[in-house]
Amino acid sequence: MQIQDENKKQTAQMHELSVKTDAGIANKNGKVKTRLLALALSGMSIVSVAQADDTQDYDSTVDKRWYIAPFGTFIKSGGDRAAKDGWGGGMGFGKMLNEHFNIELRGFYQGFGGYSNPTTGQGGRWDLTGGSADLQYYFFRDKFSPYAVVGLGGMNTSVLGDSGASITGETGVGFTYELHDNFLIRSDVRYRYNNNFNAHLLPGTDEYHDMTVNVGFVMPFGAKPRSAVKSEIPVAPPVAAVPDCSTQDSDGDGVNNCQDKCPDTMKGSKIDFNGCPMSIELKGVNFEHNSAQLTENAKTVLDGVAANLIATSDKKDIEVQGHTSSEGTSAYNMKLSQKRSQAVAKYLKSKGVTNKLYAKGYGEDFPVADNSTEEGKAQNRRVELIWIGD
Repeated sequence: MQIQDENKKQTAQMHELSVKTDAGIANKNGKVKTRLLALALSGMSIVSVAQADDTQDYDSTVDKRWYIAPFGTFIKSGGDRAAKDGWGGGMGFGKMLNEHFNIELRGFYQGFGGYSNPTTGQGGRWDLTGGSADLQYYFFRDKFSPYAVVGLGGMNTSVLGDSGASITGETGVGFTYELHDNFLIRSDVRYRYNNNFNAHLLPGTDEYHDMTVNVGFVMPFGAKPRSAVKSEIPVAPPVAAVPDCSTQDSDGDGVNNCQDKCPDTMKGSKIDFNGCPMSIELKGVNFEHNSAQLTENAKTVLDGVAANLIATSDKKDIEVQGHTSSEGTSAYNMKLSQKRSQAVAKYLKSKGVTNKLYAKGYGEDFPVADNSTEEGKAQNRRVELIWIGD
């Protein structure tokens, strides 16, 4: 309904322009009124495109606001007016139709100076008053938006007290730059063709070719549709790579996580092919001389061993083996190794270890080094944990 009212208003304005212009040049050309009426109907046909577009279902993703567009103009004469370049201004009223097209009605006043009639020598200025219906094609809509424009309109030209109505056609290119949702800078450059219907305002020609440079603003009404507001595309967080178990060894036992059936094996353990512990030597677990009494350092070591045994998921039975060097008799060493293995098992149990622990002494029967050296003897005095059972 709003567009229909606007159509009626524009038709009345163009008809009024036709009547006034016709009255001014009735003695010169009886066909002016008919041609201006045809021009007005052409302009209204473009507005009808906007009306037809608006009858479609409204798409909230497209900016379809109405707007006003004041502008200033520098107009450069093509040389056929025998005048200097001039200035002017005007106002546009338009609507965004879709992603690419705007329709706009414009009114303007422009003037040239420095005209001198080559026949009479009389000087003066050209005054141009008119309007046009424009169709703008936007190549894309963004903060900076370039467009091409074509326009069809009518104009009244006055010079040295004479006047004539004319038809105009314009084509050009321009751009808008958005400073705010409701405020854009706009500029375009246009070629204008002007035919004065044989009014003979200037001896020798009724056609003129000018260039206009327009600079102004576009001020849309209302809020810009949210979906039409350009936003930053959210960047998806990088997808974490799925760990490859074949390249990982969480407990550092040399068996990768894919094959390791005992993923929390105690550090230092000897393991089987499934990554499960078979044995571990309790290095640093020493005793008082010729005794089964644990040293303070041995207790500190066993505290760590107990914590690891409690934390591990492997709850197999464990044999606590005691070994000695070859010093002393074999029978004595057998008893001493048994007492020492019992002392270790008892201490581990006191710290909360839940595995079944079996203490067994092996005396000097299974040396791991040469008993003829002090270094070898020290290595043979040891306590080992051996995992047993399935």
